Amino acid sequence: MKSSRFFVSISLLLALILISPVYAVDKSDWPNQLRFMAGPPGGNWFALGTALSEMWTSEGLPQTTSSSGGGVSNILNANMKRGDLGFSVTSLLGAALKGEADFKGRKIDNAVIMANLYTQYTYFIMRKDFAEKNNIKSVEDIIAKKLPMRFATLKPGTSSEFIVNALFNKGYGFDYKKTFKDWGGTVEYASYEGGADLLSDNHLDCFAFSVGKIASVVMNIESQLDIVLLPVGQEALDKLSEAYGTVTLTIDPGIYKSVPAGAEPVKAVGDYTCIVIRKDLPDTLVYELNKAVWEHRDAMIAAVKDMSELTPEIALPARVPAHAGSIQYWSKFINLDSEGN
Repeated sequence: MKSSRFFVSISLLLALILISPVYAVDKSDWPNQLRFMAGPPGGNWFALGTALSEMWTSEGLPQTTSSSGGGVSNILNANMKRGDLGFSVTSLLGAALKGEADFKGRKIDNAVIMANLYTQYTYFIMRKDFAEKNNIKSVEDIIAKKLPMRFATLKPGTSSEFIVNALFNKGYGFDYKKTFKDWGGTVEYASYEGGADLLSDNHLDCFAFSVGKIASVVMNIESQLDIVLLPVGQEALDKLSEAYGTVTLTIDPGIYKSVPAGAEPVKAVGDYTCIVIRKDLPDTLVYELNKAVWEHRDAMIAAVKDMSELTPEIALPARVPAHAGSIQYWSKFINLDSEGN
């Protein structure tokens, strides 16, 4: 009987050892609560912010609340500790760290990237009849010809207008708002749907905006008229990358009718929806936040399909600083050193 009890005791001890964590995370410097800043109600950022906050809370991390927000305000609020982490786009943080664009006169030194989540593409959509009439095959052709055209993008303050403005400013060296008018053209600001309607009704020649890899708004435009997607030259892409940390992405053949199978891929300004986080949050906490996102990736995809793009290879930005806790977590998968190199 004694030997039987001894065997049971040893078995229970071994089981406890096997299911116990290898180490206990030191949470002594963790805050009791985290404030997550998402996006406007009804959008992908708002839905994903709710899913992330609920997941982190259920995983035993600090109770996380989610509120509405925006790409610019989320960076400013993280920097000033009015929020702890939230959504933005990587290039906006690049501009913020330089005190440019919407961040002129502001010192941003407490906001860094927690992780890049999924890609954003900037599309230059031109009516095919207008492109063929003027022999336009790229954004560079517009500039070389000083082409008078009716142009639109999204409203100032959006990430789309920021990228369009930054591309012409940093990549080509001019203010598009002034220069396009000097060439005899017009500049308008519209929503995705409004710009699509203006293009299809022949009130615009070119419409530029940023959106995901497979964009229903592009497909909607294609269903109404023939268009071309204009590539951006590599020199301009490299200059913008150097300035704000954007990347070169390609719109691959077969996704859109205007870039059919067998066509050349279309080079575009690439950016990432990212999580911006306070730099002064503990490394151990940020490590665990990243770990939970990766381990619950499938649940996040259920909330926002674009999260299927998240991989260790894109999580850390190339030219914009990431949190030390993020570097520690993602470097395990991609053989980076502790500095993210």
